[in-house]
Parts: sequence; structure tokens; C-alpha cells
Amino acid sequence: MSRTKPEIHWLPRRTGAFHVPPGAAPSAVVVGGGIAGIAAATVLAERGVRVTLLEKEAELGGRAGGFAEQLPTGERVQMERGFHGFFRQYYTLRALLSRIDPKLSMLTELADYPVLGPGGEVQSFSGLPKRTPLQVMALTMRTPHLKARDLAQVNGLAALEMLAFDAERTYARFDHISASDYLASLAMPERARRMLFDVFAHSFFNPEAQMSAAELLMMFHFYFTGNPEGLIFDVVNEPLGTALWRPMASYLAARGVRIETAAAVTRIEHTGQKIGVEHAHGTVTADMLVLALDVGGLQAVITDSPSLQALWPNVSAMRATHPFGVLRLWLDRPVRPDRVPFAGTTGIGMLDNISVYERFQGESARWSRDHGGSVVELHAYAVPPEASADEVRADLIAGLHAFYPETRAARIVHERFLMRGDCPAFPPGGHARRPQVATVLPNVVLAGDGIAAPVPCALMERAAITGFLAANTLLAPLGVMPEPIRSVPSQGLLAPPSFLRGKQPRSLELDEAAQ
Repeated sequence: MSRTKPEIHWLPRRTGAFHVPPGAAPSAVVVGGGIAGIAAATVLAERGVRVTLLEKEAELGGRAGGFAEQLPTGERVQMERGFHGFFRQYYTLRALLSRIDPKLSMLTELADYPVLGPGGEVQSFSGLPKRTPLQVMALTMRTPHLKARDLAQVNGLAALEMLAFDAERTYARFDHISASDYLASLAMPERARRMLFDVFAHSFFNPEAQMSAAELLMMFHFYFTGNPEGLIFDVVNEPLGTALWRPMASYLAARGVRIETAAAVTRIEHTGQKIGVEHAHGTVTADMLVLALDVGGLQAVITDSPSLQALWPNVSAMRATHPFGVLRLWLDRPVRPDRVPFAGTTGIGMLDNISVYERFQGESARWSRDHGGSVVELHAYAVPPEASADEVRADLIAGLHAFYPETRAARIVHERFLMRGDCPAFPPGGHARRPQVATVLPNVVLAGDGIAAPVPCALMERAAITGFLAANTLLAPLGVMPEPIRSVPSQGLLAPPSFLRGKQPRSLELDEAAQ
């Protein structure tokens, strides 16, 4: 396979008819209406399966969903659980969204997403080459935070691991150490590490000291060193519910999917051939089951369902990571015209990024035009568990004032603050215990961004991939063709051939170096 071009995978195997046999359509229940559940329901319905989709919230979308918020003026707007970047290598997610718009006209490219640091420090990522290692060389030469003398001190062998991802080798060698230990082993100046790596590492909601170095290296590969599409991403130009999930619900309904919202599942009865799912509105019976839930939801359903206890060994080790905080502010005056739509931040408190919504989303642009203000959203990833909501909120506002001083004089017309703790943890040593899509029950599968995937992926793309794979796994025994999975290259440019995977230079034994 090429190490510079996307791959196409037909999993579990490329065979069969596109559609289930006429008159013999099986039924499936998909529990969870986030990206993973929607992806699974889409493929199953397209192949002729009778699908019921159950979602506990009032709207579809999961962590990428939204909800209505009423402003003091009486206006109703959409609030979301944080900013979402739709990277160009999110091939599976984009394939899912192309069902409702083949041109993906709901997405708009951002020209840059700079990282801002204390004292006016800025690191831009625009205009980098797409090819490896050209983009690494260009970033290294461009950044003002690495001097020639600094490069001479960097641990080159450790740094080259970012270009040498191979799932088997990388997880065997690095899953037992933390991301913070790996980053420390680079021997990079603190200022350069902060501007080049800290924002990236925080974006996965896991604190570096409690995140697997192998997971971090996989994400470097997926987003940067193995990404054929470049670092720039797209954003949705209207609220996510309006632009994505309501049209997606219409698409599914047109294919016979029965969608039940506000339908929290309380218990599941698995009798072998049939599965009964009890939820807030009643009970539905089906032949197949997809559990597309967050960590807490998945563990709760299995705990409350004695007939699913065979799944417990697979999911018992899963944990949610630290909470994340989102604060959206409707301000009475605009931020400076040169403020970018999205900026990562580092070095000041808990603040990890600032989004100026009127710069990319139509609803906020209309509000800004009508009221002369700005809609600003602040994010804190991996919030220390001991921090209170009031402390996080105050810290985020202080960070905003430090990075965008013009906001100090602004009056907050309205605000909405959220703290949630439902993102999956990726701890050192956790990879081997991470549950797979297939389970010991042949008609029950798992999906979500905490489930293991056979290709490099993360966040929304992992949810979409495992959703497609969940459907493929259920369809395979029926002799039905799987949905193809497109991914970035499975291996990095410098990944050694298989016969060399067992060779490990002592200088890369980072666990020993960190002791």
C-alpha cells in the first residue's frame, strides 16, 4: 500500500449483494443517535434492513449535536457542545454527510487556525505543503519558536517516531508510557513544545500525563504526518442541528428508519435470535443490535441488562476522561476585525481555544449584524476534576480578556456554560483492552469514538468509521456487501518493514529514559 495516498478498506470482506434478499429483511435497533449511530443506521437502512434508531436527547447528533437556547430578547438560537472542525481526511464522516449534500456545501474552509501564546506569540499552520515530509520541514523552518541551536538538542530518533507510525509496532512500543513522557523525551524547548504540541495534545480531551503515547503518535500520523489532505479543515456554516442532523433524519426516514428521540434505553433483553429493547416510549424487538453510546451510557445499559453480561469484560475497563468546558458568550460589541474564526490558545489558564462564530456560522452572523455584537465561544479541554464550574468559567473569561483585550469592555448580553465528562479516556496500557466493534454476541456490535478501529482515526471520524463497521459486521453473515472505509495511509513514511519491527534501538526506550 502507498504511504502517501488514502487507502480503501472493504471490511470485514468485499463480497455479497448490495441489498438483503427481498422479503427477508431483518430488523435492527441502533441505540444512540450520535455520529456512530447515525452512520450505522444509514448503512443498514441503505442495504434494506428495517431500522429503529433510539436517542435519549431531543435531537440527533450526540456530542456533535445542538439544542435550542433562548436569548433575553426572546430570540431562539442553537447552542452546541463546542466547536467542531471537519478535516479533509475525515473521509468516512464526509461520505456520510454526502448523503444529504453530495457537494458538501454546508462546509466552509478555514484558511488558518493559528495557535496564540502569551505575549503575542503566534504559530500559523496555513500554506503548508500536503506531502510528507515536506510539511514537517516547512513547519520546522517557518516556526519562530525553534532556532538552529534548538534543533541540535532535539532527540531526533524520538521525533522521527512521528513519521514512523505502524499500529502493531507503535502500540507495542509506546502504549505503556504517557504522552507527556514522550513529549518530554523530544528535548524540545518549552516555548516550542507549547506552541507546536500542547494545543494539539489537549484537543483529544485527555491530559497528557494520563494519555497513551501510542495514541498521541497515532493522532500525529492521522492529522499531520500521514494526512494526504493537509492541515486545514472545514467548518459547518450553520448550526449543526440545522445543517446536518435534521437533514440526516429526513434522509433516514425516507429509507424507512423509525427515529425515536427522548427515548433513553433502560434495559435490553437478549434471547439469542431476538433482542428486546426497553426505552422511555415502550419496547422494540429486533434481530440485531448496535450499541453506539458514550462510555457511561454503554456501561449503564450493560449493567442493567443481565442478558448482556457477556459484554461486560470488553467494556469494564473503559473510562471517561477529564471533563471539558464550553462557554458561549453573546457580547454587546464586536471583537476586532482581524480576529480569526478559530484560534488555539496555550500558556494562559485553562483556555484551549477561542471561536468567533459570526465569522463562519450564518445564524451567529445574522445575530451580530442585527445587534452589533459578537458570538464568542471558549473551550477548556481536560479540565482538572477538582475545578468547579464557577472556577472554570472565570478562568475562561480571564483568558479571553488576555488574548482579546478588546472584550474587557464588552457587556455579556447572554451566556451558556456547559461542563461534560463523557469523552473516552485513552490511558497508557489501555489499547489492548479497548473493545472492538464485534462482540461475543454475533448479533450485537459496538460503535463510537471510544471503540477500537482498524485504521488510524480519531474523534468524529472514529465514530463514523466504527458506525460503518458496525453495520458491515452485522451485514456480513447475510451475504451483503460492506460499505467501504477510506482512510489515511495505515503506515507512516518511515515505518520499518515488517521484518524489522522487532528491532528497537535503546535510545527509543522512552520508559527507561523517563525514569
